[in-house]
Amino acid sequence: MDFFAQQAKVRRSSRTLVWLFALAVLAIVVAVDLVCAFVLGVGLRPAPLLGIAVAVVAVIGLCSAYRVASLAGGGAAVAREMNAVEVPADTTNPQWQRLRNVIEEVAIASGVPVPEIYVMQDESGINAFAAGYTSTDAAVCVTQGCLDKLNRDELQGVIAHEFSHVLNGDMRLNIRLMGLLFGIMALWVVGRFLMWGGYFGLGDDNGGGRRRGGGSGQIALAGIALLAIGAIGVFFGRLIQAAVSRSRESLADASAVQFTRQTSGIAGALKKIAVFEEGSALQAPRKDEVRHMLFGDAEASSWFATHPPITERIRALEPGFKPEELDTYVKQWLAAGNDPNNIELHATEHPWEKAVHDFARADGDVDIGGADPATAGTGAIGGIVPARGALLAITAAGVAAQVASPGTDDYQAATGLHAQIPAALAAAARDPRGALALVFALAISEHPDLQAQQVQSVAEAFDAALGDAVRNLVPPMADLHPMLRLPLAQLAFPVLKRRPRPEVDRFVKTLNALIHADGRVDLDEYCLAKLVQAQVVAALDPAAGFKAGTLKLTDAQDELRDLVALLAHFGNDDDETAQRAFQAAMHDALPGASILYALPEDWQAALDRALATLDRLTPEGKQLTVRALTGAIAADGKVTLAESEMLRVACAVLGCPLPPMLADNA
Repeated sequence: MDFFAQQAKVRRSSRTLVWLFALAVLAIVVAVDLVCAFVLGVGLRPAPLLGIAVAVVAVIGLCSAYRVASLAGGGAAVAREMNAVEVPADTTNPQWQRLRNVIEEVAIASGVPVPEIYVMQDESGINAFAAGYTSTDAAVCVTQGCLDKLNRDELQGVIAHEFSHVLNGDMRLNIRLMGLLFGIMALWVVGRFLMWGGYFGLGDDNGGGRRRGGGSGQIALAGIALLAIGAIGVFFGRLIQAAVSRSRESLADASAVQFTRQTSGIAGALKKIAVFEEGSALQAPRKDEVRHMLFGDAEASSWFATHPPITERIRALEPGFKPEELDTYVKQWLAAGNDPNNIELHATEHPWEKAVHDFARADGDVDIGGADPATAGTGAIGGIVPARGALLAITAAGVAAQVASPGTDDYQAATGLHAQIPAALAAAARDPRGALALVFALAISEHPDLQAQQVQSVAEAFDAALGDAVRNLVPPMADLHPMLRLPLAQLAFPVLKRRPRPEVDRFVKTLNALIHADGRVDLDEYCLAKLVQAQVVAALDPAAGFKAGTLKLTDAQDELRDLVALLAHFGNDDDETAQRAFQAAMHDALPGASILYALPEDWQAALDRALATLDRLTPEGKQLTVRALTGAIAADGKVTLAESEMLRVACAVLGCPLPPMLADNA
C-alpha cells in the first residue's frame, strides 16, 4: 500500500467529512426553523429564525467541541469509555500474554511504538478497534471473544487489520468523526430527555410519582419535536459513518494480508464471526459511537453499514469461498464439543520463511556489492542464517515504498527480533521502574569512570535503588545485539508514557545529562533521545501532537539541505564521497534546485530544526524527503547500522514509520 497516497486520501476524506457535517447541520437548522415557524407560531420572520439558527449551530458546535475535548487523552480515553481494562505490561494471564506478544511483534515490524493494550472483558463477540490521534498515543482494544475464540494466526490477522488503521491515519479521522457525530446527534439526545422529563419528571406533582401539568405537557411536546428533528442528525450521522468507514475497512483487510501473507488468519476470524451466534456484536452502551472503528459490524447488510458484508469480505480474501461452506463449520463446532478453538476454518497454513536480512555489528558495514559466501550469515540475530548473506541493496524508491507498509519479511524479522530480546531486559522494559533503568542503561558509557559518574547522576535525580538497577543492566546491555537496542527501548515506551508528567520531565532531563556526560553526543545517542522525545513526550498531549502538513518541500530547502548533508557526512568516509551523495540525493528530491553542500556548525540544533520543519510537509513532500535521505546513505555502496537507525528515527519523527529491515532491491 502506498502510505503517502493514503495520507493524501485521508486529507481528502477529512475535507469530505467537514462538508457532510456542514450539510447535516444545515438540514437540522432548516428543520428547527420550520418547526418554530409553523408549530410554535414564530412565523417566517427572518430575525427570529436567524437567531434560532445561530442557537442551533452553537449547540451543535459546543457539543462537538465538548466531545472532542473529552477524547483529548487519545486512544486510551476511547478504550476506557468502552469499559475496557488495560493489559498490564507484566501480565501473567496467558491470553493477555499472547495478545501482548502479537501486538509487540506487529509494532516492531511496523516501526511504530507499542500501543496501549485493552480488553473488553464483558464482550463475547469477536471485535476489536484501534483509536488515537497518532501512533504515539494509539490504543488497540480487543474483546474477550477474540481471546476466547481465535487462534494465534487469526488474532494476528485481526491485529494486523487494526495496525493498518494506525499506519494509514484512519484513527485521526475516526476520532474526529466521534466528535462531529456527537454534535449533530445532540438534539436527538436533548429531545429524548425533554420528552421523558416532561412526562415523568417535570411540572406539578399529581401523585404516584408522575408529574403532570400544562408546563410539563409543553416540555414533552417540545421534546418530541426535538426528537424528530434529532432523528435527522442520527440519519446523517449513520450515513457519514458508513461513507467514511466502508472502503477503509476493505483496504485494512487487504493490508493485513499483505502484512502477514496469511489470508487464512483474517479470513478465519471473519468466518468465526459469521459462524458464532454472538458474531461481532457489542453490548457496551457507547457501541454506536465507535461502529466506524470496529473490526466487524453487526449491521453489515443495512444502508448504515460501516463495513462490507462478512461474506463479501471473506470472498475478497478467498475468491473461491461459498457462503454455504459456513454450515460445515457449524457442524465442526458442534462435533468439537462447542470448543471454538477446535474449528479448522482454513485449509493451509503458510509457514514463515526462516530468514532475516543481517546487519553487521555496530562497527561493521553491510556491503551492497557482492558478499563472500564464506562470511554469509555472520552476526545473524539468534543464529538465524540470512538467506542472502550480508547483502543489503537498498534503493530510495524501495525504502520509500516500505514506509508504513510492512510485509511478510518485516513481520518475520520482527518475530525474530522480539524472540531474541533477553528475558531479563524484556521484563525490565515492562516494569515502571525497570523501564526507566533500561533506557538510562542504553545511554551509559563503556568507560568505567564515566559509567560510575552517570550512575551517580541517576541516583541523585531519582534514588539509589534506581541507580543500582541501571548498574545491574549495563552488563547484559553490553552483550545486546546493536540492532535490538531501539526495539528494546520502544518496548519500554508504553510504560514510560503512563508515568506522571513531572517524572517524565525528570527522566528526559536525566537522560540528556547522561548523553552529554562525556562532553559530546554520538549519533546513536542522539537517535535514542530523539525517539524518546517523539514517542514518549509527544504522547503526553496527544490531541496537540498532530498537525496536518501543509508546507511544500520547496519552502523547506534549507532544512532538507542540512538533514541530507549531515546524513551524507555521517555515512561516508571522506568529504568528497559525502558531497557526491548529497548532490545525488538533493537532485532526486528537488531536480531543478541548485543547492550547495554545507555542514552546519551545530549539527544537533540543525537536525532538531530540520526535523521540526520537515514534519510540517505535505505527504508528497515527505515522500521526496524519505527518498533523499535513503539516497544519501546508500550512495557509497554500504549501509551501517547507525545510518539505518538515523534514517528510521528521522522517519519516525516525520510520521513515516519504517520497518526494522530496510528493503533491498532484489
